[in-house]
Amino acid sequence: MDVQDGIVERLGNSGLLERLQKAIAVARLHGIQVIYVKVAFRPGYPEVSARNQAFSGLAGSGGLIEHETEVHSAVSPRDGEVIVTKKRVSAFAGSDLDVVLRAGEVKALVLTGIATSGVVLSTLRAAADLDYELTVLSDGCADRDPDVHRILLEKVFPRQARVQTVEEWASGLAS
Repeated sequence: MDVQDGIVERLGNSGLLERLQKAIAVARLHGIQVIYVKVAFRPGYPEVSARNQAFSGLAGSGGLIEHETEVHSAVSPRDGEVIVTKKRVSAFAGSDLDVVLRAGEVKALVLTGIATSGVVLSTLRAAADLDYELTVLSDGCADRDPDVHRILLEKVFPRQARVQTVEEWASGLAS
């Protein structure tokens, strides 16, 4: 989720993309549907309220316009893979993700993304309320604040999800 060119660039090289490449390859190998989530807005930002602290500053910056928010090339979707465009922090808010998941009769989600304290946290909470079985790939997430990242993964997420590394998750599928 939110593994988009401009967002990835702000993190620097942490090895995240390589770990996500592995997770995607393993998912495809095991027939697990890969769904990409990105955040984007129309030109002029009609979806962004001046009261929205997280996104209201975008209107003057020119960032996150729909045609400028491609998924990072290191983890590009294949033809036919679903790309969901959201309008808020959670992958469920302002998107058709719920419709896609229900249509595919999906019952379990494996979450990765940037940022752990943003899209991952918000999506995990919404998905838990919708009764999905959840896994968060700890090293498939990143955040600007390493302390917040660690606390979420160690103390908050385990209340609603299984937290595993990409390697642990991949090994579990292989056995």
